[in-house]
Amino acid sequence: MSNKFQQPSTQHPHGQQQHHNHAQPQNHVGALGGMGHQHTFSSGTMSNATPHFTPSNLHSGTPNNNPSGPGETVSEHWQQQLQLAAEARAASSTPHRHCRKEGVSRVSKGPVEASPEHSPRAADDEERNRATTNGEIRRQDWDAMDLSGQGLRALSPSLFCDYIFLGKLFIDNNRLTRLDPSLGQLRSLTHLDASQNQLREIPEEIGMLVNLKSLLLFDNNIQSLPNEIGYLHKLEMLGVEGNPLDEDLKEEIQHRGSKALVTHLRENMEAGEAPHERDWHILDETSAADTLSVLSYNTLCDKYATSSQYGYTPSEVLSWNYRKDIILGEIKHHNADIVCLQEVDQERYNEFFRRELAHQDYRGVFSPKARAKTMNDKDAKFVDGCATFYKSRKYILLDKHVIDFANTAINRPDMKGEHDTFNRVMPRDHIAVVTFLENRATGSRLIVVNVHIYWDPAYKDVKLVQVAIMMEQVSKLADRWAKHPPCADKTAFRHAELDGEPNLANTEENQDEPAPSQEYANGVQLPLLICGDFNSTAGTGVYDLITQGKVAGAHADLANHSYGNFTRDGMEHPFSLKSAYNGELSFTNYTPTYSGVIDYIWYSTNALQVRGVLGDVDLDYLSRVPGFPNHHFPSDHLALKAEFSVKSARKEIKAVEADFGPHKEQRRGQGG
Repeated sequence: MSNKFQQPSTQHPHGQQQHHNHAQPQNHVGALGGMGHQHTFSSGTMSNATPHFTPSNLHSGTPNNNPSGPGETVSEHWQQQLQLAAEARAASSTPHRHCRKEGVSRVSKGPVEASPEHSPRAADDEERNRATTNGEIRRQDWDAMDLSGQGLRALSPSLFCDYIFLGKLFIDNNRLTRLDPSLGQLRSLTHLDASQNQLREIPEEIGMLVNLKSLLLFDNNIQSLPNEIGYLHKLEMLGVEGNPLDEDLKEEIQHRGSKALVTHLRENMEAGEAPHERDWHILDETSAADTLSVLSYNTLCDKYATSSQYGYTPSEVLSWNYRKDIILGEIKHHNADIVCLQEVDQERYNEFFRRELAHQDYRGVFSPKARAKTMNDKDAKFVDGCATFYKSRKYILLDKHVIDFANTAINRPDMKGEHDTFNRVMPRDHIAVVTFLENRATGSRLIVVNVHIYWDPAYKDVKLVQVAIMMEQVSKLADRWAKHPPCADKTAFRHAELDGEPNLANTEENQDEPAPSQEYANGVQLPLLICGDFNSTAGTGVYDLITQGKVAGAHADLANHSYGNFTRDGMEHPFSLKSAYNGELSFTNYTPTYSGVIDYIWYSTNALQVRGVLGDVDLDYLSRVPGFPNHHFPSDHLALKAEFSVKSARKEIKAVEADFGPHKEQRRGQGG
């Protein structure tokens, strides 16, 4: 599809900066096919003066110079640079040259999407892909703007703020001395030409334009390039001919090309200034006898942390050796009573998380995705799943259960014969880990669900079926566990060991005086937490089912698919659930092509009261960072944390108690 151009009017009678009156829109004759577009923007001083550059002041000599020296061969890439630079100089006296060359003579082929193009999906990347649009897709009759050859001395930031749908921007052959940092908002740009100006530097926000394929900076006064250009992993042409560029950078691009220079800048990128610590938002300050905190975190499994998936991230930063210490440090810092991790493979659960977190008084329950059952041990250890950790000083594990969505679906009498069950649900082997805990000190009990739902937006029906199965199974487990007998002898949980090493946190001097187990009349009364990566936003069937308690069998997300009673009678669950964030964060998943809330901590409102949550990431920091993971954030997901108070249960069971001796609970660290 050809790009449609907008050629703004540039005739201003005064020398100072001008602002168009939006009440009197102008039709711009340069628009494709004569179509006028009524949006205007502020521009700087306009001048009809002769452009400032001439062949005599080119920093790298004439277009035919040999940068490698006499007798040396010029690389094919550099020959292409010289050719493009020569073409730009030859056409420098023509205003709006790009519009004239490509836009005016072409016939519109229909509207274009103002979102980055979807790249082909590699089979190996399937687990980490998701929707690549942020919010609603906006449509324009044009997505390119040509401001070339106007003698502009400045560009208003409103150009970058109001035209974020632009795919191509041509500001070459002007008198610009700087580019405003707000340029970083044009995240759909694939082509930017700022050649033949008077630029001395490029703002670091250029790194936000990760969809750029062509960045032309010919004939400026640029001596160095920001390392943030390393984020531009799709860049095919970085035009720097005609600049007094640093010799090392010039040699890299002359001999090895643009991609090599981008890689060089990325791999040598420093961590930069760390963001401010995320705020802890207190929602309830009333005193409570029974409180708990939970952390939910998709840690980005090592096998998914590839350069093909996260091309904007330095390879060292993607490595497990770099990321693991940051992940562990964040878990330790928040010091939550319960930690729910997604995308943890068996090897790293056993060799890293389980061992390291044992020193922080954590015991764990882990299950990989169902495919691990069909593999040999060597391959199975790399299958990721969900790991739930709990403070063993505070909680006793009463029971645990793994929900295998695919296996449950194909064994349901109403679904086993359905075509969609076998072709859409069964191939997705996601699971949920359910743990049943008891607080040693108070006797209150708690169900914790840790889940990772399928990612693909083309399978909204599968996501909804997975969550419907999860809620159905959790409801059955809750009813069963509500009748679970009391812990009559808690000494059995005192001296648990890990691989032969005593768990020092469970020694007598560290133990709380146990309270009798609380009784619950039914499963709904049991406190319930559901944490995880749901790959679903507000307004989807998944979100509606969890928050509203039911969805109709004709829900739009099910489309025309058939899933037995789910599509015949609808889906429902008996719990009253709410997100701890109640309005959600700005995002929980942050990449150049997607920013949205897909991770949640749900809680049962009849049994739990939210007291505080971990807040957003520093917005100023985000204006310079196109996506995670990076030096400071080891996953493309944020860690979520919430603190709750447990509402009193109706009854207590007076269990037979033993004399456990005096001991006190250690004060837990402050998170957030």
